[in-house]
Amino acid sequence: MAQTKIKTSGVVRASGRGRAGAFEYVFPAIRGVQAGREYYVTMCPLRLIPRLFVFDEEELPPEMRAQRTLNKSRVPEIARYVVDNPQSYVFSALTASVNAEVAFEPFGVGGGPGERVGTLTIPMSAKFVINDGQHRRAAIQQALIDSPELGDESIAIVMFLDIGLNRCQQMFADLNRYAIRPAKSIGVLYDHRDEMSAITKLVVMRSTFLSDLTEMETSNLAARSRKLFTLSALYNANKSLLDGVETSLERRVDLASTYWQLVASQFPEWHQVRNRSVSAGEIRRDFIHSHGIVLHALGKIGNSLVLASHDSAVWEPTLRNLRTLDWHRTNAATWEGRAILGGKVSKSAANVLLTTATIRRAVGLPLPPDEQRTDEAFTKGEK
Repeated sequence: MAQTKIKTSGVVRASGRGRAGAFEYVFPAIRGVQAGREYYVTMCPLRLIPRLFVFDEEELPPEMRAQRTLNKSRVPEIARYVVDNPQSYVFSALTASVNAEVAFEPFGVGGGPGERVGTLTIPMSAKFVINDGQHRRAAIQQALIDSPELGDESIAIVMFLDIGLNRCQQMFADLNRYAIRPAKSIGVLYDHRDEMSAITKLVVMRSTFLSDLTEMETSNLAARSRKLFTLSALYNANKSLLDGVETSLERRVDLASTYWQLVASQFPEWHQVRNRSVSAGEIRRDFIHSHGIVLHALGKIGNSLVLASHDSAVWEPTLRNLRTLDWHRTNAATWEGRAILGGKVSKSAANVLLTTATIRRAVGLPLPPDEQRTDEAFTKGEK
């Protein structure tokens, strides 16, 4: 029987390869071997992804699925990332299994490199199961609705031959066994799209004080670290500080830089760390004022000052009152239940509001409604 082929951006859809009524996909592919088993790496146009990889396991119990259930709240965010960044988005390869007899035809023979490159033929009746990347697959489907022109772009697929549910489940477990989400600090450091990341990096780099005391990669400071702050904590603090501040990026950098310089002047312990007269670990252990929750709270307080006036001379009398607070972690009367729970610093949203309310009251600023409600509920709970 004659072979009919319809070429679609590197994928060939064929019919009649020796079997009446048989339809097949033909992919350009590279053949490899892992753990003694053949696998293939290929490229696939984005428009075919929703058709090839159908996710229909949500109603099955966990022990009968090859994947975790889809977290639908993640999908719009990933899709928006692709649509908003058509010139610079990046997707890593999907990993999939196929439960059909496939045929690989190398371009060359004789044991050379050409024997590893060729065409992979898969029956169109085959079922594809995603072992890693189901959220990317769902996001691609949603992104294509908003930007159909993305359909001609491609994504890499690492394709394994399916040998049953147990093997698919083990592949999922193995692929995710050592997956660790990168620290938020290094995410901020390497993010060149997010404006607040850019502002925070500029604030740190332009300050010899902050650049010396800020950990740029990790979001958790080791006991022996000589750093007082993390880049991620300053990011959260600046996000609160500049919320609703409508001006140029350069002006916001200036406002944030001036604000944190004034705040730093209220905490002599910070400068003791900078001068090496005391270790950063001791300050973090004994005081609460360098922890992320307080930086976040100080950012919210600074937002009230910045929105009222861009003149730093107006802020200074209020910020001087920060010295009136007892910042020792052992000051349970002030911090327990607000910034500290059972002796440990808590960064929950409620604790941020309670900590902010405590500091705001100490510096003589009125409490906004959300802090007032949270503070009243906490006070009633203590009685």
